[in-house]
Amino acid sequence: MAELDDIYNTKILELAAAIPRAGRLDSPAGHGEAHSKLCGSTVSVDINLDPAGEVITDFAQNVKACLLGQASASIAGREIVGTSVAEIDEVAAVMRRMLKENGPPPTGRWSDLGLLQPVRDYRHRHASTLLVFDAIERAVANARGQTAPERRAV
Repeated sequence: MAELDDIYNTKILELAAAIPRAGRLDSPAGHGEAHSKLCGSTVSVDINLDPAGEVITDFAQNVKACLLGQASASIAGREIVGTSVAEIDEVAAVMRRMLKENGPPPTGRWSDLGLLQPVRDYRHRHASTLLVFDAIERAVANARGQTAPERRAV
């Protein structure tokens, strides 16, 4: 089992202290929120999509979460603009597999999410770590006039 020092390391603290794209968009195409009942963390996001609805062109977030949720949101905020919806969906799926099924961490420009790999040993921290992805999925669905799937906190 990972030690708490593995989870709350200096890099996680640095990421949590510098969350990019904080706030709200003036006229978002979509808005989504996710909340963890277990720890009380909440992440809300605004997005804009390209005219085809396939690429995220702008992003803002309001993060009221623990260090793990903040670190995850920090990485997402840094990388998301210019990302296709398909890619962010795949990154979210890889994160869920990494935490819940001992899958490999994301690669490429999303590889910093691998810093959260030790969280897999702390099931009660999975939900807060994944909040930003749940909120993004809801914002995309909202922008497309759809309903995002509800995810149960673990």
